[in-house]
Amino acid sequence: MDALSTRINSLPTSATLAMAAKARELKNDGIDVIGLSLGEPDFNTPDFIKNAAIQAVNDNYNSYTPVDGYAELKSAIITKFKRDNGLDYAPNQIVVSTGAKQSIANVCMVLLNPGDEVLLPAPYWVSYSAIATLAEATSIILPTTIDAGFKITPEQLEAAITPKTKLIMFNSPNNPSGIIYTEEEYRALGKVLEKYPDIYILSDEIYEHINYGTPHFSLAAIPELYDRTITVNGVAKAFAMTGWRIGYIGAPAWIAKACNKMQGQITSGANCIAQRATITALEAPVSNIQYMVDEFKNRRKLIIELLSDIPGFKINEPEGAFYVFPDISYYFGKTLRGKTISNANDFALYLLEEAHVATVTGEAFGNNDCIRISYAASNDDIKTAVARMAEALRH
Repeated sequence: MDALSTRINSLPTSATLAMAAKARELKNDGIDVIGLSLGEPDFNTPDFIKNAAIQAVNDNYNSYTPVDGYAELKSAIITKFKRDNGLDYAPNQIVVSTGAKQSIANVCMVLLNPGDEVLLPAPYWVSYSAIATLAEATSIILPTTIDAGFKITPEQLEAAITPKTKLIMFNSPNNPSGIIYTEEEYRALGKVLEKYPDIYILSDEIYEHINYGTPHFSLAAIPELYDRTITVNGVAKAFAMTGWRIGYIGAPAWIAKACNKMQGQITSGANCIAQRATITALEAPVSNIQYMVDEFKNRRKLIIELLSDIPGFKINEPEGAFYVFPDISYYFGKTLRGKTISNANDFALYLLEEAHVATVTGEAFGNNDCIRISYAASNDDIKTAVARMAEALRH
C-alpha cells in the first residue's frame, strides 16, 4: 500500500461498481439477488446497429483509428448535434472517446490545475468528484433536496463561485435523480455564469433521449456560453450500447485539440467496429429507439406506484433517465432485524443483505438522505424487488 501513489490512494472506488461486485458475491454464494444498482439498459443493442458492426467486421475495419475518431463518425456527430440540439460544431471541435466517462476525464485533465475548484450540483454522477480529485482539483458540492426538485438555484450558484472556480458540471437528464433542467432554468443559471468568463461548463447529456416529455435543452445553445461549454454525449444509454464504449464531446476547438493530445497518450482512438456501428446509430431517426423509452416510462410508473406504498419513502417523479432517488431518511436511527440504520450506506447495505436487492447509497452522489434505484429491469424483477424491500422494512 505504501508503494502506491497518493493519486490512487486518494481515489474512491466507484460506489455503483462496488455494490454490483457485492451483489455478484452473494449471487456466487447461491443467493437470488435482484440488481437495481447499475445504470445499464436491459435491452439488447438494436439489430440495425448490430448489423452495421457485422458489416464493419466483414469490410475489414481492424486498424488503429484516428485518435479523435473516424471522419465519418465526426460528421454524424455534427449532424446529430445540429438536428437534436441546435448546435453548430466543426470537425475540429469533436473528439470521440472510449465512453463518455473518458470524455469527461479528458476535459478535466486538460482544464484543471491543483487547487482549482469544480462546482458539482448534487446529486451528481459518482465519477465527477473522483475525476476532479484525480485532476488534483477540489470538488465544491452544491446540495439540493427532494423538496427543491433536486435543482440548484441561480442564487445558490452565485454564492458558490470563488476566484478558484474553474469548472461546473451539469447533468440533465440527471443521474441519479432523473430531473431535467428546463430551458428557462438553464437560462437563469446561464445569466449567473455569463458574469464569470473564466468558468467553464461541462454539460453531460448522455440521457438526452431517455426523456418523458420535458424538452431537452443544451447549455451550449446559449450563445454567450457556447465558447466555454463542453457538451458530452454518447450511445451507451439511449441505444443500449453500454459495452460498446463510445462517447464524444463537442467543444471549443482549443479544448478539443487538448483532449485529442491527452487521449493520444492514454488510449489513442476508440474501437474501430464500435465507431462504425455508432455512425449508423446516430444517423438513424431517434424514433428508432422510442420503444425503449416507452418501456422505461411504463416501468417508471410501476416502480413509483410500488415504492409509494412503503412507509417512509419520499419520492420524486423522474422526468428522464431510468432511476428513482427516494429520500429514505425516515429510517435513520431505527433498528431493523437487529441492525441500526444510521445513514444511506447502512440502508443500501441492509436492503442487499436482508432483501437481496442491490441499490446504491445516495452518499456516492452527494446526497446522504437518498438511495438510487435503477428501473432498467424487467417488470417482474421490479415487482419482486420492491415486495422484498417492503417486507424487509416492516417493523
